[in-house]
Amino acid sequence: MSERREARQGPGRPRDPQLDDQVLRATQELLVEQGFQATTIQGVARRAGVVATSIYRRWPNKIHLVEDAIFALDTGVVPQPTGDIAADLLAWTRLFFAAATHPAARSGIPGLLSAYHDDEQSYQRLRERGEGLARAAIRATIDAAIANGQVRPACDADLIFEFLRGATLLRALTRGDEDGERFCRQTAAALVTLATEHESQP
Repeated sequence: MSERREARQGPGRPRDPQLDDQVLRATQELLVEQGFQATTIQGVARRAGVVATSIYRRWPNKIHLVEDAIFALDTGVVPQPTGDIAADLLAWTRLFFAAATHPAARSGIPGLLSAYHDDEQSYQRLRERGEGLARAAIRATIDAAIANGQVRPACDADLIFEFLRGATLLRALTRGDEDGERFCRQTAAALVTLATEHESQP
């Protein structure tokens, strides 16, 4: 759903991917168990079995660490167009919903948004990391559906993305995965209507 995590390479020795993964897993676990506010660099170091300086050499602060821990949940695998726009949008809705309802994401995302409230540059980076791959892939899905006549040529793929992201994130943060499959089917049906019937305003 997002662009894959980029290593934050600092000076000195090359990064150890195994240690990185160990730290990110520990961060995810603490986010779930203790919440965003109570998750600290020192706590992550104890859980991961490393010294705090090893973490600080890789991540400048807790915000960057939590950001990477959340984006590490992403597999980078996105639904491919099948020729059935209803099935494609349902697959996308399920993917967004699963990502948003992961316990670590539900704990970490509100904390990041709050931390970045007065930091427009960091907030923009967070948005870009979470949007790039998914936005482009959804545009490819809509373009394929336009090509085979299932979707209006004027369909706005960015509008589909914004609707999908907003609906799944809000639902995940307020109700978790409660009645998730029903929600996904209803949301996907609304997206199909948006893609096939809605006329964009000039």
